[in-house]
Amino acid sequence: MKKLLFTLFSMSAITVSAQNISVAWDELTGPDFRRAVELSEGVCVLPMGVMEKHGAHLPLGTDLYSARYVSRRAAEQEYAVVFPAYFFGQINEAKQQPGTVAYSPELLYKVLDETCREIARNGMKKIILCNSHGGNPMFLQYFCQTQLASERDYVVYLFDPSIDRATQQKINEMRESTTGGHGDEVETSTLIVARPDLVKMSAVNDESGRDLARLNLENAYTAIWWYASYPNHYAGDASGADKELGEVRLKQWSDQLADVIRQVKADDTTAKLQQQFFREAADPMSTPIFD
Repeated sequence: MKKLLFTLFSMSAITVSAQNISVAWDELTGPDFRRAVELSEGVCVLPMGVMEKHGAHLPLGTDLYSARYVSRRAAEQEYAVVFPAYFFGQINEAKQQPGTVAYSPELLYKVLDETCREIARNGMKKIILCNSHGGNPMFLQYFCQTQLASERDYVVYLFDPSIDRATQQKINEMRESTTGGHGDEVETSTLIVARPDLVKMSAVNDESGRDLARLNLENAYTAIWWYASYPNHYAGDASGADKELGEVRLKQWSDQLADVIRQVKADDTTAKLQQQFFREAADPMSTPIFD
């Protein structure tokens, strides 16, 4: 009976602690950080964006605000520590626009690598990259692949969200526009929820977000494609944006991340396989043949 009461008390204490300790790394005190590492089971979410233009109506830090909002909302559902806003992303395609901060490719990789190492050094051995910038995926996939280049005692996961059919249908029904992709109706709606004080709906139509289609190539890729289509760094029509649409998108996004946090907490296989891989990579001639 005493053991049962102690167990129930311990579970209750953990719940209370999780509620009283911020999910934000930068808001934690030193002692609280120790408790946060335990409560999170070593899981840290790294929200990523860039500093870039989003039409004439959204702030330069739009991606940062979205990633941070989703990360915190998910971590409050399933406790994890959320790293401070991270804007060291790939954004060379917007260097012609005022306010863009585009670091060199070498620095981008180095900063992310060292950030992950520092997160791990502080006890967070499971790192989830939560990206909200459309120009980052290829860079981040490459970064994740290079985690196998040298031995490390932590695992990096890239959150790869998808929209289920029912949610996508609901979004389609709520939208007034049919095109978009950057600063558009959906992205603007998410900012109306995350940072309504920074959205300037009166400026939505100050610049065009239509596709100029100045380049036509088949079966070929070139980096200038975005500039060829959207030189104003605005794709779509945000005039129909509203809070309800933003809430639908953000709920789906944050719920999915919360589920990924749960999966990552329970995942011991990735780390074991990674260590096995490193041992075999050090001596390829001794690598066993698997049936």
